[in-house]
Amino acid sequence: MTEQPGSPPISGSERLLAGTLALIASVSAGVWSWRNHAMLNYGDAVAHLHIARRVIDAHEPGISQFGSVWLPLPHLLMIPFVAVYAWWANGLAGLIPSALAYIASCIGIYRLARHWLRWPAALVGLALFALNPNLLYLQTTAMTEPLFLCEMIWLAVWLVEWHAALGNDENGAARLLRLICLALVAAVFTRYDGWVLAFLVWTSVGLRQMRKSSLRSRTFWWMSGVVLAAPLLWFAYNGFIFGDWLDFARGPYSAAAIEARTTTGSGPPHPGWHDPWASLLFFVKCGEMDAAPEEWGNFLLIASLLGTAWGLLKCSRKGFPWALFLWLPVPFYAYSVSFGSVPIFLPVWWPHSYYNTRYGMEMLPALALGVAFAASFFISAIRDFKPRLVPLAAPCLLAVALLCDRAVLRDRPLTYVEGTKNIESRQQFEEEIPPVLRRLVAEHPGAPVLMGTSVYPNLVAFTGIPLRQTINESDRGYFSDALAAPAKHAAIVLTFEGDEIDKAVKRHPQGLRLVQRFECDHQNPGAVYVSDTPPVAVQSTR
Repeated sequence: MTEQPGSPPISGSERLLAGTLALIASVSAGVWSWRNHAMLNYGDAVAHLHIARRVIDAHEPGISQFGSVWLPLPHLLMIPFVAVYAWWANGLAGLIPSALAYIASCIGIYRLARHWLRWPAALVGLALFALNPNLLYLQTTAMTEPLFLCEMIWLAVWLVEWHAALGNDENGAARLLRLICLALVAAVFTRYDGWVLAFLVWTSVGLRQMRKSSLRSRTFWWMSGVVLAAPLLWFAYNGFIFGDWLDFARGPYSAAAIEARTTTGSGPPHPGWHDPWASLLFFVKCGEMDAAPEEWGNFLLIASLLGTAWGLLKCSRKGFPWALFLWLPVPFYAYSVSFGSVPIFLPVWWPHSYYNTRYGMEMLPALALGVAFAASFFISAIRDFKPRLVPLAAPCLLAVALLCDRAVLRDRPLTYVEGTKNIESRQQFEEEIPPVLRRLVAEHPGAPVLMGTSVYPNLVAFTGIPLRQTINESDRGYFSDALAAPAKHAAIVLTFEGDEIDKAVKRHPQGLRLVQRFECDHQNPGAVYVSDTPPVAVQSTR
């Protein structure tokens, strides 16, 4: 069958099959995560849900509640689901958009491979990607990686198809250019990796347009304005809401500020600090361990690199170079770990811990596509030298991919282990504090609760009260007033030693009565107070 320029390389039945298999895997992982109470393991996942909820449930709801550091698209997509209180509290609101992104990613990686490869080799790449236990776990959470992988993959798909349509199908090329623009804007508003991706991709698109003498295209210039406006809009938002157009990079909640607060001692704060080579090794090793068991990691990387090289050699005129943008996370994170205050800790290397292991997942699409090309090369070699073994080649390669994913599951996925260690640090407080708050709230119906929500945001959801019944740090003006006179503005006050509320209570203890203290290993103690003269109830509904 001859494909028309820019047309999809797979049939509807293939898309349906890939989507169905991905749906089955997604639902199975979701059920497992639900039964093991793993959807809310990551503190960042809880924080993402909290941000989405406060956009619609706060004293001053609106776009200012997106905050200044994390980009807004993941939270925006969760808003329809966090509007259901139970889904916000149990994490289902994060699973739904992540799972949809995962399913779309699976269809996209298979479609991308099928531009150049026959279905058996493409299926090997799909299996390695779709059944990866780390990805299957993350797509049950509110983490941003599944969404960004989806954007990267479909960007590569549309770039390849745009390349095929350019000069042959003007209307198709213009339509694909709009889709590319959409994917880039989505990436810009999902992760900061997307900013570098947008710059490099759109510059490459412009150079390609120039070679084709297509710079007169209105679509290209309109879309150029849209791509440029995306990061400028984030600068303007930070400047207007927080008074500093670079608040996301140098504000009190930025990665640099967090690193400065948590760094102790005179040595480097983390491996790879100001060392691009060490940072590169840490990120690549992280990508290997996310995609394969440790003993298979180097083999998988070499196979993928050789497959990518073969694809570049054989398919350079068929748009394959555009798929090389899938490898962009490698130099991006080599730089970011070294100079961008985003450390990666791995259990196999000093300091033998788990931190940001999910970053390695961004290598998975490139690894899967490279492995698909390596599988195609292997099948072709078998066809040339041992044609009788060709029917066995694809099933054997598929079995190897499945064994690789199974071995990752056997060794326990890095992202899941990191998540379980993450929740251990706050689980005791999440179990002990909400029952006390529920009892006190029942004694003071609708009365305001002064509490921080950035460190333990789930305490609100687990207590069963709306966010607008609390006075927290995202309320700004309300919060400042309450800190000046806690007993006057709140019926219930929750503090953790050393936080702003704790300092305010120690400065203004008048009218507050201690109800209970909470102790937890490796965490600052907490305490709950009630006011002797409760203020007027906050008008709010769940």
